[in-house]
Amino acid sequence: MGDGSVVPRIGNMKALLGLVAGAGASYGLYKLIIFKKNKKIVTNENTGFKSSQQSDVKLQPGSLLAKVSGLDVICSRPGDVASGDIIHQSPNNLEPQHLKMLLSCLQTSDNPSDRCRILLTLGNAAAFTVNQNLIRDLEGIHIVAGFLSDPVAEVRVQTLNALNNLCMNIQNQEHIKVYVPQVLELIEMSPVNSDLQLGALRLLTNLSVTDKHQHLLKESVKLLLSLLVVSNETLQVQTLKVLVNLSSNPDMMDDIVQAQAPASVVLLFDERTAPAVLLRLLTFAGNLKAWRPSSQVADELRRKQDCLFRVMLDESSQLHSKLVQLLSHPDREIQAQVARILT
Repeated sequence: MGDGSVVPRIGNMKALLGLVAGAGASYGLYKLIIFKKNKKIVTNENTGFKSSQQSDVKLQPGSLLAKVSGLDVICSRPGDVASGDIIHQSPNNLEPQHLKMLLSCLQTSDNPSDRCRILLTLGNAAAFTVNQNLIRDLEGIHIVAGFLSDPVAEVRVQTLNALNNLCMNIQNQEHIKVYVPQVLELIEMSPVNSDLQLGALRLLTNLSVTDKHQHLLKESVKLLLSLLVVSNETLQVQTLKVLVNLSSNPDMMDDIVQAQAPASVVLLFDERTAPAVLLRLLTFAGNLKAWRPSSQVADELRRKQDCLFRVMLDESSQLHSKLVQLLSHPDREIQAQVARILT
């Protein structure tokens, strides 16, 4: 369909929602799309965003959202020319006006469910590099990030998920990094083990993969260590991903070892800890053990009563004895990691 035959209707929210109503994919589905392109993903779960017109229209397996989210989606009615044009575009060749429509409606919507749908669609579209660049060029990153302070928790979750996909792009990280303080505040203020905390940690994980922006997180180590000892396995794994990224950078080590740490961190080095958590915890400990402070620096750190150095690295720490016990762990990979640390 040529663009000349399309009459965009940016103000028609009903038409736009014909586009996004079926985007019930959660964070991470883009990975299934990228790595399993030939496998169709089908779900019958109730996502909370079903269209009221579902029984009146037919599914369009080849539509934009079917490709972006990996799900069967609801087609627009024949009269919905503007949204119909977007639906039938290839997600790898999405034109600026299509994303512009979504961003415009996101800014004007006063319905939380509508905002969730649009953010979900933008996030899934951002699985593709071409769309990551288009959204950035349209100032879309700042528009999306504006909903980090939305009063509705689910909107904030979808905002974090969209920013996480956008963060896969190095250029986009330059725009997203300014929101790190707000993301850290969400972690601190949100309920423990909530989707908000998980979404925020995923975003920080991607932002800290390289050392370019890790310095922005140097004040967050205390928060991350505190979260580590009170959260569930899923949150522990995601928290440790951030800590492992940070501890892989020697320039970050001074800030890490000085951070206040709960003494109970050492108790996680236990056979009863989930292997997925324990393996990452050992990687983190290995990075710390590889750091060699001068005797003067070590003496200064010993005077900091609750710092991570005292808890995990000092001679008075219980970590050594806990590691020795893990040499008999049934998981051979864990045994090997422990042996490397103790060597």
